Amino acid sequence: MHSYQHILFIDIETVPLVDDYSKLSKRMQIEWEKKSRFLLIDAPEDTLPATIFGEKAGVFSEFAKVVCISFGSFQNIEGEWKLRIKSFKNDNEKILLTEFVSMLDRFMGYNKQLAFCGHNIKEFDVPFLCRRMLIHGLKLPKVMDLSGMKPWEVPHVDTMELWKFGDYKHFTSLALLAEILGIPTPKDDIDGSMVADVYYKEKDLDRIARYCAKDVATAAKVFLRLKGDANTDFEVVMIDD
Repeated sequence: MHSYQHILFIDIETVPLVDDYSKLSKRMQIEWEKKSRFLLIDAPEDTLPATIFGEKAGVFSEFAKVVCISFGSFQNIEGEWKLRIKSFKNDNEKILLTEFVSMLDRFMGYNKQLAFCGHNIKEFDVPFLCRRMLIHGLKLPKVMDLSGMKPWEVPHVDTMELWKFGDYKHFTSLALLAEILGIPTPKDDIDGSMVADVYYKEKDLDRIARYCAKDVATAAKVFLRLKGDANTDFEVVMIDD
């Protein structure tokens, strides 16, 4: 695992900007109506944009925010490889993203070849983080400023991309990939479709962070399996401070 010490395994959890469509500004309501048109194509004829806001808005960076970022890296501690995972969680997205950027700066201070790894991070997690950072006026860290790069120049590793083997039509969830590879499922409590309710109704950000951290551990194990390493029986250490 020493060759993977430059990799930061990441996962994020996002929720709609507000808990109810009516709380959006009039301008944002109009923009959501435009954005959601293609989502309504296969919906019942009487389905309204407002009806699907809570269910669908969380994946669009213009209408959603990040509430948790979990990340982990392999470290050799007393002769044993361990995956150390930490989660940043906050209702204030700007504070959350600022803390994440500060962590990246520290990490890159002793690891110049830093690269992210996760499931579907090239299409979701990384672009979502970049857009939300710019919305808040934050400067993108070097490892996330991918403008002008050709696809093969992007250093990040996407486990879904690894599993595609060049098949651009193929989508496999992390839970399914873990199951077929014999890795314990990360979905033993909640799944992505439940995050908004857990956040707005239960107000349980700690529960969301635990779920997010489990996805990081699972992505790391899936990555090793896809790299031909069957040894996924490493200790996962959750860092609280």
